[in-house]
Amino acid sequence: MLRSNILNRFPKNPSVIARASKMQTAIGQSNVERAYSTISPKQNEVIHQKLYGGRTFVLNRPKVLNSLNLPMIRQIYPQLQAWEQSDLCKVILMKSNSPKAYCAGGDVVEVVKGAANNDPNSLRFFEEEYRLNYTLSTLKTPFVALINGITMGGGVGLSVHAPFRIATENTLFAMPETKIGFFPDVGGSFFLPRLDGETGTYLALTGDRLKGEDTLYAGIATHYVPAARLEALEERLCELDTSDSEVINLAIEDFVSEPTGQEYSLAKHRNTIDTCFRHDTIEEIFESLEKDDSEFSKKTLATLKEMSPTSLKVTLRALRSARKMNIANCFKMEYHLVQSFLAEKDFAEGVTKALVTKTRDPKWSPSTISGVSDQFVEEKFFAVNHPHALDLPEALPYLEYPHRRMALPSEEEVRKLISGDNFDANSAQMDQKAIIEWFMSDRQGKHGVVEKVQEILARKTRSVLGGLRWIN
Repeated sequence: MLRSNILNRFPKNPSVIARASKMQTAIGQSNVERAYSTISPKQNEVIHQKLYGGRTFVLNRPKVLNSLNLPMIRQIYPQLQAWEQSDLCKVILMKSNSPKAYCAGGDVVEVVKGAANNDPNSLRFFEEEYRLNYTLSTLKTPFVALINGITMGGGVGLSVHAPFRIATENTLFAMPETKIGFFPDVGGSFFLPRLDGETGTYLALTGDRLKGEDTLYAGIATHYVPAARLEALEERLCELDTSDSEVINLAIEDFVSEPTGQEYSLAKHRNTIDTCFRHDTIEEIFESLEKDDSEFSKKTLATLKEMSPTSLKVTLRALRSARKMNIANCFKMEYHLVQSFLAEKDFAEGVTKALVTKTRDPKWSPSTISGVSDQFVEEKFFAVNHPHALDLPEALPYLEYPHRRMALPSEEEVRKLISGDNFDANSAQMDQKAIIEWFMSDRQGKHGVVEKVQEILARKTRSVLGGLRWIN
């Protein structure tokens, strides 16, 4: 009777009929009514779904590639808190209903328009976005982000702090904020400096894009799963009825793709990136790229010269400061910086030329790196007293992600093992085979470990009598 009542409401929609029938089989007739609310034709910008122990957020603004706005944040945050407190909720997922994008960024056009009209919601957007990002980073309930499609800016904030970040062949990651006169926020100041070497500095300043498997080897994604397997994976996670992270990790591994053999796109440039982007000033980075004189360096330097000089300098200063800051203080620093960017000219100029007029010919002010003094950066962005501070809920701030073992080994982990700084291993005189075996055991046979560790060892070590030596 219940199923027929439901189907009578929407008798002309065959996809609804099929899904209702599937739900009846999967979750029992008594629960169909509640589950059916998640597929109502009334379209919310964020849809909430329940199945067994799984709870899912579906980002639902496909026409604008799920650009994050304040209403979406307000649809996610209270529900996230409720699910976090629910004993019935075992795992939380976030995905997109768009085949093109997970979330292409924040709705900065509306933010800039609002700021020009002194609309308090412009600043409130960042306040509530950062609070949501921070909550995601400190959840006790395992959170799985299915980053299938474009994942930039605000979409990064909805994924990168999660213990499980699943990329597909469609994933396109970037933090292109310096191109619009802004800076990589949403916790970017925390996660970017913690990527291998100077990878994070390079990505933050250039806005370079990583695709598919690249995100796994860079440490942005924790798993690589073909898009065709996502639906089955979601069902499996919801059926687990456990919040044990190790169990969830192994369940995801059942769906991952074997490495395709495609080389990590930044691998051949890593030595140049680490050498040129290790400096603490933009001037030194420019000079180092000029001296390198490779085609990659020339292209990178040309890209940097298109960016807002102010954004480049503020971004680098923030990344260097954040290396020793906990995640809560990183968000607080970013909220402080946002207020400065809203008051300066470059953010509005960059957004207007890139996304409104689409002429892509911003007139930065100041227009050159030499015109942006350290004193200007300090006084206008870091030392200024703003009237608003970011108040975050009580949670345990951390200096390193507590769930790093869900991803591939980092360069720092490999270095510690070789140098004898890993107290969980007897790493004296370990050769390449022993090192790979150790990480395969530590990561429980995780796909991609062999390829990642081999790449690091080839670039960062030299053979010595009885083992390997790390090269700084």
